[in-house]
Amino acid sequence: MKSVHILLIFIDGLGLGEEDGERNPLVTAAAPTWRRLLGGSPLTRAAAPYFAGNVSLVLTDSTLGVPGLPQSATGQTAILTGRNGAKVLGRHHNAYPPQPLRELIARDSILKRVVDRGYTATFANAFTPEYFRLVAEGKRRHSVTTEVTLAAGLPLRQLEDLQGGKAVYQDITNGSLRERGHDVPLFTPEEAGAILANLSQEYHFTLFEYFLTDMAGHKGNWAWAKGVLRLLDRFYGAVLAGVDLEKTLVVLTSDHGNIEDLAVKTHTANPVPTLLVGWRQREVASRIQTLTDIAPALLALLDS
Repeated sequence: MKSVHILLIFIDGLGLGEEDGERNPLVTAAAPTWRRLLGGSPLTRAAAPYFAGNVSLVLTDSTLGVPGLPQSATGQTAILTGRNGAKVLGRHHNAYPPQPLRELIARDSILKRVVDRGYTATFANAFTPEYFRLVAEGKRRHSVTTEVTLAAGLPLRQLEDLQGGKAVYQDITNGSLRERGHDVPLFTPEEAGAILANLSQEYHFTLFEYFLTDMAGHKGNWAWAKGVLRLLDRFYGAVLAGVDLEKTLVVLTSDHGNIEDLAVKTHTANPVPTLLVGWRQREVASRIQTLTDIAPALLALLDS
């Protein structure tokens, strides 16, 4: 196991919608990587399930058996712990995890469980000095992904890591950082993808989060949504090109739908994609039906 790697790319607000180009930007967005992987089809509900070569795509339920629209805190908790936080709370919960979810994450963080098994793990996202200051002042709370990292006793990456090619910012290109006056390089999606690919080969388990998909979905802005999807597809293509897929499993999934239906500005109850490429992908795909299945399936792979 010491020479293999799992890279989990978490995309906020990416559901599998209908093949309706008037509602779903995934139908018409420039996304050649996804289309190539899926035999020419766009990333929609009609494309799943899909199994060919070293690629598997499975529909993944995000409702967690709880009424109401899926939300970020409970969906992300389900992905990154394997536990149904929505049932724990009795509702879907958005944004930052409340205390019952933080307690669950502290116990069952997938990064903690990876480290406890003797493997290496990391969260690839970089954080700014402003983030740490606001947290220290009590003006900002940690997200699920950050809580999952801290529960494992792992450090959060900083701008020095980003400048040294050892982290990726949440917007992928660093454009928003430069707009705020930070002295960091401007990356193409391909350059950022190569950095994440290289970093993932140094650890047994790597997590990366991207959430502009959810923001674009809430805005309902077609130009922004298609631009976000185009950037994400380029980044993802570079990640796949930069890893050894004989020894690396790349998993892309989401917490709930949103950007796939711009006719509404809320989350959706659509299933989300779990797209697996590379090492033993079919085996892992066979275990996944709902968000709570992802962490157990990945941990089982480590244990096998």
